[in-house]
Amino acid sequence: MGNRRDFIQKMGFGLLAPTFLSSIDSQANSLPLSEQSWEEIRELFPLQKSRIYLNNGTFGPSPKSVLEAIHQSFQETNETGVYGNPDSGRERIADFFGVKKSEISLTHNTTEGINIMAQGLPLQAGDEVIVTSHEHAGSAIPWLNRAHLDQIVLKVFQPSDTQEKNQEIIKSLVTPKTRAIAIPHITCTTGTVFPIREIADFARERGIFTAIDGAHGAGTIQLNLRELGCDFYAGCFHKWMLGPNGSGFLFVREEMLDQLQAYQVGAKSEKSWKLSEDESDFGGYVDTAHRYDYGTQSTPMHVGVVAAVEFHKEIGRERIEARIRELNDYLYEGLKQIERLEILTPEERESRICVVSFRVPGMDYREIATALSQKQIRIRGVHEANLNAIRVSTHIYNSKAEIDFFLNEIKRITS
Repeated sequence: MGNRRDFIQKMGFGLLAPTFLSSIDSQANSLPLSEQSWEEIRELFPLQKSRIYLNNGTFGPSPKSVLEAIHQSFQETNETGVYGNPDSGRERIADFFGVKKSEISLTHNTTEGINIMAQGLPLQAGDEVIVTSHEHAGSAIPWLNRAHLDQIVLKVFQPSDTQEKNQEIIKSLVTPKTRAIAIPHITCTTGTVFPIREIADFARERGIFTAIDGAHGAGTIQLNLRELGCDFYAGCFHKWMLGPNGSGFLFVREEMLDQLQAYQVGAKSEKSWKLSEDESDFGGYVDTAHRYDYGTQSTPMHVGVVAAVEFHKEIGRERIEARIRELNDYLYEGLKQIERLEILTPEERESRICVVSFRVPGMDYREIATALSQKQIRIRGVHEANLNAIRVSTHIYNSKAEIDFFLNEIKRITS
């Protein structure tokens, strides 16, 4: 019992020593953990045990270590009056994603990053941008707005069930007018995983920008943005990274900095400036992605982001991805045994990782969601693309026992 208490104390309140996992597994942190170990990790989250939370794709509850880091930072800033410098965590964020500090902009959410991409790309009337019919509002609306303002053309396709088919569809849509491919890494609707590296390679050979909605990529896949090869990638920390609300990032490949125009700017976006009765001068943008973020930001929120990064690293990114995939497989196989269901998420393992969506012919998704809610099960309804579906997204704090309970309730509801 002592080892269990030590483990929870070290993990739960910000005391993230490099050897904190030794109490449950002395092996390298790439090796699998036992079910008991994942149960112990569950104790590091303040989630109510009376509820089964299966909606990490909307919001990922933070572990206690992240909440404690935020609380301590708020306390310190209010005690001293020094609100600090969120930029201090930028290097650790960049390192986590395998890129340079100069390629990371600190945003408030994925939508902000997508707006920067959609507004800033050098597009003219008639230029074509390839998008999916399964976009989240945070991606669809910025691109629709750009089309409304500048008469660019959005070429919309419905995602297919394999990575190979999705590559073929995208390639078939490319014309001499294609300027950008702006798709999700993982769709918010069915959790379909696109082969971004292959798509980025294809696009770069043709001078086409790749602007990726990465809301569900960071914290699930062991994301290395340099190896992924895309030009731009917008993500957040409040979903799979288990960080605080109101924190996100935008990756801008350094070769693309002067291609992506900055429109909303402020202190630290510029190299220099002068403004007086005698002289006015703008000295140009800084030579980093810092040009896209500006002004006062929340130091406590970014302290929380760094704590979330450390939480992932200490458990082991490989372990986390493997556990997410394990639970996804377990859920998928369980749903396949229920006859009335139509599973919308691809069966191909390369095309899914953290989400399974399904619908029940003849039933409204809101009816199913209400019935589940009465049993204290939290999921998300999928109205996008008129799917009329239920989305289940599981993370490392979930258990197979919770999935079993959910599956039994679905059997009851649909019988």
